[in-house]
Amino acid sequence: MDCTIFLKNSERVVQNCSKVIVGKEDKIRLIFTAFLCSGHVLLEDVPGTGKTMLLRAFAKTIGSGFKRIQFTPDLLPSDLTGINFYNQKKGDFEFRQGPLFTNIVLADEINRATPRTQSSLLEAMEESQITVDGTTYPMAEPFFVMATQNPVESYGTFPLPEAQLDRFFMKINLGYMSREQEMSVISGEPSARKLEELTAVVPPEDIRVMKTEYPNVHVEKDVLAYMMDIVEKTRKESRFVTGVSTRGALALYHASQVTAACTGRDFVIPEDVISVAPYVLSHRILSKGSESYEDTKKYLDRLIGEVPVPLEDLNK
Repeated sequence: MDCTIFLKNSERVVQNCSKVIVGKEDKIRLIFTAFLCSGHVLLEDVPGTGKTMLLRAFAKTIGSGFKRIQFTPDLLPSDLTGINFYNQKKGDFEFRQGPLFTNIVLADEINRATPRTQSSLLEAMEESQITVDGTTYPMAEPFFVMATQNPVESYGTFPLPEAQLDRFFMKINLGYMSREQEMSVISGEPSARKLEELTAVVPPEDIRVMKTEYPNVHVEKDVLAYMMDIVEKTRKESRFVTGVSTRGALALYHASQVTAACTGRDFVIPEDVISVAPYVLSHRILSKGSESYEDTKKYLDRLIGEVPVPLEDLNK
C-alpha cells in the first residue's frame, strides 16, 4: 500500500489551516483523521479560543459544501432536517431540505438546543440519512458534523446525553496558544481576512481514495490485542461507571489506521494508538462523581500508561 497520498494531503491540510489557526497542528491532524474515518468531531473549550474559525478553515481547505447552524433553545428539529410544504403552483407537497443536507455541518454551541433538537442529529450522524414524514433521504458524501460547545457556562444549556456523545468520533479541546503565538495573532493580519483567502488544497478524488484505502493499513495481532487491553481496562476500572463501547473500540482501530497512513506507514504501531486514544475514548467513559472531561482524560492517560506495550519488532 502506498501511503504517499495520505502523507502529502495531511501536510497540505495542516499547512493551509495553520494560516488561520496558529499552533494547533496536532488538533488539525485529529480533525482530518476523524473526517477520513467518516466520523464526527465535538470541539469543547471556553469562548474565544478559535473553535469556529478552525472549523471554517478546515471546511474551506477540504473544498466541500459547508453550512453553519447556530443552535438555540428555540431551534426545532425541522429547522435542521427540512420540511414538507405545500406548493400552491404545483398543487402538491414538496420537500424543502434543511441545512444538514451538505457535506460539512458546523453545529455551533450544540448544547444550547433542546434534547429533542439534539436527537434529530443522531440518525444523520450515525446512519447518514434523514427521515421526514416517513420518507428517508440519504446524506451527501462525504458528510461530516463538527460541533462546538462551551464547558463552563451552564445557564441556558442542555448537556449532551451519553448516547449522543458516543456518536462523536472524537472530542477535542483546543486550549490556549503560547504567549509568542498569541502575540503574533494579535498584531498580525485579522484571521477573518486570512480565512477569506483560503482555497481548497485537497482534490475530491484524493479524498475518495483515502477514505477507501485507509482500511488496508495493516494491524498486527499484538497491536490489536494492545487496543483491546486498553478498552477492557476501562470496563474493569472501578473509577468508571461505564467503560468504552464496541463503537469506541472500532473508532480507536480506524483512527490508528489513518494516523499510521498519514505518517507514511502502511502498518500501525502502539504509538499511533497512544496518540489518538485519549481523544477517541475519553468522552465515551462515564466517571463516578462530578469529574470534568479533562480529569477523566488525565486519568485515562495514566490508565493507558499502565497497559503493557507490545515489544515485538513490527518492521518484520
